[in-house]
Amino acid sequence: MAAPGRAAEDSVPRAGDPVVAECARAVFEAFRGYDRGFRDITRRAAARFLGREWSAGRRDLAERMDLWEQVLDACVGDLRARLGRHAGDRRVWHLLKETYGARVEGFADAELARTFFTSVTRRSLGTVGVDPLIEFVLDLEPATAAQAPPTRVYLNWGALEPLFAQVLEDFRLPLPFADPAACVARVCDGVRRAARRHYRGPETLLRVELMTAVFYQGTRAFLVGKVEGEEWRAPFAVGLEHAAGGLAVEDVYMSDDDFSILFGFTRASFFVDLHTVSAAVHFLAALLPDKPVDELYSVLGRIRQGKTERYRYLARHLKRSTDRFVHAPGDKGMVMVVFTLPSYHLVFKVIRDRFGHSKTVTRQEVIDKYRLVARHDRAGRLIDTQAFRLIEFPRDRFDPELLDELLTQASRSVSLAGDRVVIDLVYMERKLRPLNLYLREATRVRVESAVRDYGQAIRDLAANNIFPGDMLLKNFGVTRHGRVIFYDFDEIALITECNFRALPRARDDEDALSAETWFDVAPGDVFPEQFRHFLGMPEPLKALFVDTHGDLLRPAFWRGAQERARDGEEPPG
Repeated sequence: MAAPGRAAEDSVPRAGDPVVAECARAVFEAFRGYDRGFRDITRRAAARFLGREWSAGRRDLAERMDLWEQVLDACVGDLRARLGRHAGDRRVWHLLKETYGARVEGFADAELARTFFTSVTRRSLGTVGVDPLIEFVLDLEPATAAQAPPTRVYLNWGALEPLFAQVLEDFRLPLPFADPAACVARVCDGVRRAARRHYRGPETLLRVELMTAVFYQGTRAFLVGKVEGEEWRAPFAVGLEHAAGGLAVEDVYMSDDDFSILFGFTRASFFVDLHTVSAAVHFLAALLPDKPVDELYSVLGRIRQGKTERYRYLARHLKRSTDRFVHAPGDKGMVMVVFTLPSYHLVFKVIRDRFGHSKTVTRQEVIDKYRLVARHDRAGRLIDTQAFRLIEFPRDRFDPELLDELLTQASRSVSLAGDRVVIDLVYMERKLRPLNLYLREATRVRVESAVRDYGQAIRDLAANNIFPGDMLLKNFGVTRHGRVIFYDFDEIALITECNFRALPRARDDEDALSAETWFDVAPGDVFPEQFRHFLGMPEPLKALFVDTHGDLLRPAFWRGAQERARDGEEPPG
């Protein structure tokens, strides 16, 4: 007889075999351990916010992201020991899936539990593409929430001040408000302005409903929910921040655009302790019907579930569409082959085998740069890029020219398997309009706004210890909200790792006229005065940029940002 917890060496486990139930239970217990660890780290956020422990909060963000891989690796090792020589048998894994799936059905956040099981099977078997026999990922229809998240409801009887005074009292944190009356007034003013601008006026507001969990992100905390009026409904959030003497209301978010940006794909995930994640996701999805569910899971910190949902929706779209993958609009990259499906909202990036002559990074360094961004506070200016491994697509869905480039110039990642295109590593991210194209196409008002926001994006990144590296316009994109976002990470660096220098003065006319660099340049040296040569704008727009953001072209700005980062100074929210 087989030892407890280990498969018999002379026969394949069958349905009803105790080892199957024991292994399925081991996966579930590993998932529960991960979930407990995730929530334990998440709960630290309240104390981090109250104590202004921003550096510790950033470390928590990285620790929480690493937890999945740590638990997954331990679980895979445990199952290999339990299953012995049957650890690679798909028949056994099918039994495990059936046993596991039947048990977690109806469990709170069963979707997350199923995603963990699928990760275990893929790590254990090295699955290429999707294997529905042993994975849950191809359950294509979105799940429905088992319950609503806990909320508090406030009724409007005519005066907003007592209503929001009660809100702030109920959500009072251990640190008091510096000026409670001013905070109430700011919330009321924000609600009145938004209601007049977007809805039918504040006098028609009937009720406010807020989730009981407080959302923490960076240096701010948020109360999140919705407001309902006579025949209208709107998302609603109140941002809280530190001020002299206590807390203050930072802003009120009550338009679809503002709320979408707050829960967008350019910010680090929230720290929010949710009993049932899917309930919160469906609550938010009802307020943001145009936002993909995968982004909501990701912004709540459930990155792996976000990846599952992203792949699920992509697979569904491929079944319902007929267009082909083609090169993405914009200049060809020297490091990545970038392609898209015209009918879909994502772009796909695959690392080239060889880079352009001006690029000195290696393939592993590029992978490390993308990992750095995933673990860093993206400050609302870095796109969320998710890495997928060993996935496959129908060969006939690729434009022949694109497929030829992938097979010849990205052969370390792309290969053919019959009628399928197999990609070992591909990055998926939201489709944005490249800034260089946007400046040629948009109206003058929008172009000037984009130029100003381009500079502000660089400032926001600098405030969060990020140096973009390559300032070319083609490396930035514009969202549907008109925000400028950086999305080319192969030269990104921490500001604290750079050496910002002034350009040396030419020693003579020969130096001044030389096409070659006549002075020593060490690794990590950066010369901000040279940035103007990479702006790539018509002179009127370049003048606008220099007038608005001219200090970005001087070393003093970057050295100041460097000192603040090294001192751990609080970045803007």
